[in-house]
Amino acid sequence: MKKAWLALLFGSALVLGACGGGGDEATDGGSTNDNTTDEQTTDGGTEANKGEELVMSSCTTCHGGNLQGMGNTPALSDVGSRLSEEEILDIILNGRGAMPGGLLKGEDAEAAAAWLAQQK
Repeated sequence: MKKAWLALLFGSALVLGACGGGGDEATDGGSTNDNTTDEQTTDGGTEANKGEELVMSSCTTCHGGNLQGMGNTPALSDVGSRLSEEEILDIILNGRGAMPGGLLKGEDAEAAAAWLAQQK
């Protein structure tokens, strides 16, 4: 009985912590961040900060807090040395493997791809 309970608890934690589970939060957070980062970009160009904030709020659930990768998810800490900005943007928009596409869209996806491309 204890094994069944632990299996149910562990399975629930996996489902709730899945990469796709943060999609709604990422979208809501992106719309909130847009207002604050728009102010920041007019103050002197912190577009890179916007990309970093988006990545840290949308990608760390699956790719780790330091973007070091977790389990089957690749590390993003050096993704710029492996992929171009265009390739990164394509993955953000369309997904790849177990990663769903569309977690970030439009300017948010472009800002995240630009920041990730600088990670070498």
